Amino acid sequence: MILATGGAGFIGANFVLDWIAATGEAVLNLDALTYAGNLESLASLNSDPRHAFVHGDITDRPLLDRLLAEHRPRAIVHVAAESHVDRSIHGPAAFVRTNVEGTFTLLEAARAYWGGLATNDKAGFRFHHVSTDEVYGSLAAGDAPFTERHAYEPNSPYSASKAASDHLVRAWHHTYGLPVLTTNCSNNYGPYHFPEKLIPLMIVNALAAKPLPVYGDGQQVRDWLYVRDHCAAIREVLARGVVGETYNIGGWNEKPNIEIVRTVCALLDEMRPDPAGSHARLITHVADRPGHDRRYAIDARKLERELGWRPAETFETGIRKTVRWYLDHADWVARVQSGAYRDWVATNYSAR
Repeated sequence: MILATGGAGFIGANFVLDWIAATGEAVLNLDALTYAGNLESLASLNSDPRHAFVHGDITDRPLLDRLLAEHRPRAIVHVAAESHVDRSIHGPAAFVRTNVEGTFTLLEAARAYWGGLATNDKAGFRFHHVSTDEVYGSLAAGDAPFTERHAYEPNSPYSASKAASDHLVRAWHHTYGLPVLTTNCSNNYGPYHFPEKLIPLMIVNALAAKPLPVYGDGQQVRDWLYVRDHCAAIREVLARGVVGETYNIGGWNEKPNIEIVRTVCALLDEMRPDPAGSHARLITHVADRPGHDRRYAIDARKLERELGWRPAETFETGIRKTVRWYLDHADWVARVQSGAYRDWVATNYSAR
């Protein structure tokens, strides 16, 4: 068994589904079920004995100690995080609590548990920390992509909190010997994505004939990684990664935000035409957010060179699968759009 934190969120739910399908190994899934945690994403595992869900918080040390003692996982995959930059600007305290204090608490629980394992189990144990390329800051147009040796220069409360968690993980390895692995991924997209992030928000708004808000000139560049490719990379790193090392996971898909929005509109025009005209008519430029990083780009050659991993999806294949998934899962989308979600969209965009 492995323990996955945040396994009801976007990346976490996809990871749990992918892990069980690919390996057959059981997962103990710990999630606080905050606004983006959605057990409906895991409905296919409702009667599967390989999935054990626990509603709880990674800052709860007694709970962590009990779960580790009872279930004896051979690894921890730490996905749980507050992850939306705009939310971190409006309310940074939650990001410090979950991403910094939560990671610290989990590391301390893992260290105590690992220290009590038998020799063979202790040698095989791993703590895999899932992080983001945003810790590296922003790149200029001509700069080389981020490598694992790039200096940390976080520019938002979110990225600063993730950078802090990365540093804690590194320190617990070098100080205490905890066998850790860290992966820093680029922008994920795909099924089960809460509709506040760019791609699902554009899909949901376009289908409702609502404005498609694009920050500033829309020329902010991101590298896009299909979430199931990310999950496959995590499996490879957990299985064969070198303890103490960091691996960047990217999709080799650098694209400006406005191109992403236009691509989504074109796919919707094809798959769900609107009698009123092209969905691109809904594109609305809004005031940029404070401290908006201009460009992220991931150099994932280390992961390919050392572990043989490359993404299976191009952006063209991945975005088509993503749009189709949202069209085919209208019930999931409708249920996730709770009053709290609508309040958040109003808070974030009404003044722009």
